Amino acid sequence: MTIGFSVQGSTDRAVIKGLHRRWCRQADLVEGRFRGSTRLSLRREYNKICDEFVERGVQVMIFLTDSDGEPWRDVHRNERSKFPEVHRDIAVHGVADRNIEAWVCADPEWLARETAVAPDDFRCEDPKAAFERALGIDRDDRREETIERLVFEAPLERWLRNSSFENFYEQLRDMSQRLGCAVENLREAT
Repeated sequence: MTIGFSVQGSTDRAVIKGLHRRWCRQADLVEGRFRGSTRLSLRREYNKICDEFVERGVQVMIFLTDSDGEPWRDVHRNERSKFPEVHRDIAVHGVADRNIEAWVCADPEWLARETAVAPDDFRCEDPKAAFERALGIDRDDRREETIERLVFEAPLERWLRNSSFENFYEQLRDMSQRLGCAVENLREAT
């Protein structure tokens, strides 16, 4: 199986790679262009990315975007409405509530133990700055390998507390059951 993904930044890419390593390691992972980098309308951008994925033999398309303070369900609905209908049945759209760091920080106690930072640092409306400080992320070192490892090792069942991650997880799980990739049942782990 070949999985294509298109994201908005390096942390998103690391999250996808961590989930791939955890759930569907046998699949080939194909990185598409960063979302929002084409200066095209969302509809045209999606068409262009999908065309590139089809040319590369992608069977599942994963897209991640941040809600950036907008209600994530509204952003998700808008994203899906602009997506080419012909590819909707093989596409998963994750919309992180605020930003992807909100997912990684969904279990502040565990993350605090992993980073030697107080859990309260991650308990805020927008944990991105605290997360970047805790990992030492800067312009020159995005710490993608560390983030990938954190996602691979994280108690993801606790991430289900975040409704936007829960939605993304349910889409991935449904897709995996149709295509035979082993996405663990996080509901049994809770």
